[in-house]
Amino acid sequence: MSDITFYRLVIADDHPLFRGALREAVSGVFERVEIAEAGSFDQISTLLDRGGDVDLILLDLAMPGVRGFSGLLYLRAQYPSVPVVVVSATDDPTVIRRCMDFGAAGYITKTLGVDVMRQAIVAVLQGALWTPPDVDLSAPADPETSATLARFATLTPQQVRVLMMLSEGLLNKQIAYELSVSEATVKAHVSAILQKLGVESRTQAVIAASKIELGQWPPVAAAQH
Repeated sequence: MSDITFYRLVIADDHPLFRGALREAVSGVFERVEIAEAGSFDQISTLLDRGGDVDLILLDLAMPGVRGFSGLLYLRAQYPSVPVVVVSATDDPTVIRRCMDFGAAGYITKTLGVDVMRQAIVAVLQGALWTPPDVDLSAPADPETSATLARFATLTPQQVRVLMMLSEGLLNKQIAYELSVSEATVKAHVSAILQKLGVESRTQAVIAASKIELGQWPPVAAAQH
């Protein structure tokens, strides 16, 4: 970057060695940069809620506290002004397409060289979208996938968190404790989730949530039973 702008970035990955490697790669791009690290999804939320503007989140899809695309979905809903670049070992074009559909500003595979990673980060900070150049994302999404994406996009950030916790098997009382809200509030969120996803039970909501986990695109058998 040619200017001397001060940037604040968050690297979210549960592997300390990779966080260190990514920190080194990012540090080589900027003259003035502050980099915070998170090893779990809760740590990301803590960093972002602490205050201060964050210019970019580098997010691993597979880390404690998230299931597949749900972490990305939550971050885009809760912090819409903060761009998120997914950094993943997965180079499946379908996964990359889903990340971009859910609002990622970029997608970097962990096999890319340092120079390419740096180019991607700079491009996103300059307002562009970035995906690996050899990945074709031009094919239109199938109608069922588009409908599923649209339904999840209507959930509020808190409803996304509640759905994530339902998927982990937590009861209303446990969810209320984790979110510091009343059980009545959790019940209201669950009712809204069922309505927005077009399902009738918590179990069906969890099945729907499984469709935004890695390896579940396009939606397969679970949607048909």
